[in-house]
Amino acid sequence: MRIGFVSTRFAGTDGVSLEAQKWAEVFTEMGHEVFWFSGKSDRPDEVSMCVPEAYFEHPENTWIAERIWGFSQRDPLVSERIHEAATYLKSQLYRFVEKFSLDLIIPENILTIPVHVPLGVAVTQFLAETGMAAFAHHHDFYWERIRFTVNAVPDLLDLAFPPRLPNLVHSVINEAAQQQIALRKGLSSHLVPNVFRFENEAPGIDDYNADFRQEIGLADDDLFILQPTRIVPRKGIEHAITLASRLSGDVKLVISHEAGDEGFEYRDMLVQMAKNEGVDLRIVADRIGESRHLDSQGRKVYTLWDVYPHADLVTYPSLYEGFGNALLETYYFRKPVVINRYSVYVQDIEPKGFQAIAMDGYVEDETVAATERLLADPDLIREMVERNYELAVKHYGYETLRRILPTAIANFS
Repeated sequence: MRIGFVSTRFAGTDGVSLEAQKWAEVFTEMGHEVFWFSGKSDRPDEVSMCVPEAYFEHPENTWIAERIWGFSQRDPLVSERIHEAATYLKSQLYRFVEKFSLDLIIPENILTIPVHVPLGVAVTQFLAETGMAAFAHHHDFYWERIRFTVNAVPDLLDLAFPPRLPNLVHSVINEAAQQQIALRKGLSSHLVPNVFRFENEAPGIDDYNADFRQEIGLADDDLFILQPTRIVPRKGIEHAITLASRLSGDVKLVISHEAGDEGFEYRDMLVQMAKNEGVDLRIVADRIGESRHLDSQGRKVYTLWDVYPHADLVTYPSLYEGFGNALLETYYFRKPVVINRYSVYVQDIEPKGFQAIAMDGYVEDETVAATERLLADPDLIREMVERNYELAVKHYGYETLRRILPTAIANFS
């Protein structure tokens, strides 16, 4: 088949872009052809269609978003602008399908989290008008985010996030989402967890990244704790600071990514908290990019995969995650991890036997003691990381996709 992925963005290292690429790789292995529709794209021009108005940060969509979230009533002009934007985007979807002679489209999270309401409405109307086969890949539902609780578009959320259509099959990434989409929308769904290509050996320390510690000011004997996430409140990074403040030795807490998506207030709070608690906090986002290169100052820029091999411990104290891609990366690089038992971890991941220093919402004395014991015992670390790696290969490797996807799209063939 000729399959078209549709979203606001297919670029960079956000979870939706990464997981869509993994699906595309498996579909290609199966003999299908893959194409891309989005508002921002780093996919090859010959197989993609980039429509700037489809990007969630396009000025028109930003104007709409500023008037529908946090309000319980919307102005008629807002309704008109949503309708106009949706009509235009729908026309572009018609062009996309015609241009590449598509048999199936895969809406990637755009019928799930309403960061671009007109695009969700456009896709819903397009599918209702054409009856075209579609297999939606849902990552984060709007009811999982406080920021969407008060809104002026309940009618559109009910219409399109996600819609109920006979030609649309649904997939979710965790069991809780599967239960909620059935409860709230009366829809059945396939459970397709996030995956990782574990069969490829993890890269290690090489000539390029060997100096990473020195480049960010860490000594060889410093305890390097890595927080491999963006700086947003749901990541619970304050717990990583608390843990670092209570561990012995020369502890350095390194955060790999910046803030920005949800403002800088949380980042500022973390910096002040680290200062108050005497934690050496390093935010190194300016030294980490999507590829290796030199910046404008002639300094090396590393990838996240250059960073993992140097870390002694990974912290993952998230309050909520749709799944947890950074956790899979931690298993892949065979690193010990301290984790806050967020709901998806408790329901989907932990029961499979994965091991971690676990906390329940706050850092206890035992959390600190268990971390100290683990770091002092290389054999204990080796046992944890090897077990986690083997379980991850079994449950979250590409074989999982190769098993699930053919069945899920069989009725479309």
